[in-house]
Amino acid sequence: MGNKLRTYINSLYELIDSGEKIEDAELFKQELFREIEFWQHERLIHLIVTFLFAIVTVAVLLVMVFYASIPLLILFVMLLVLLIPYIRHYYILENGVQTLYVMYEEITRRTQPVCGKWLPKEYGIKIRPFDNKNKE
Repeated sequence: MGNKLRTYINSLYELIDSGEKIEDAELFKQELFREIEFWQHERLIHLIVTFLFAIVTVAVLLVMVFYASIPLLILFVMLLVLLIPYIRHYYILENGVQTLYVMYEEITRRTQPVCGKWLPKEYGIKIRPFDNKNKE
């Protein structure tokens, strides 16, 4: 998923940086909005899974405090080892969706100057393109 999101964002960066005029801007924005909805849904699912996984990990830790045993320790370590990639994946999804929001605003600003004038001139965050060299 992370690679698919990176590829999509990099292709949008290429389009924005090229300065090409978008033929059917409304259709392009609708497609981008649909893609944002897809990634928002993916992000929500991963947030729920990560949150529940973290709750189970903490619950095992609490049980382990009262009933110290080797099997509980092994279970806790296994859960912790799996929780770290879940958090990393959610982090990638969250930053990717935030990047898509900024790109949608930029495309709106370029294609509809009247509507775009109400968008902020400066973003609260600076988002850099994903680096294709760092593959998951």
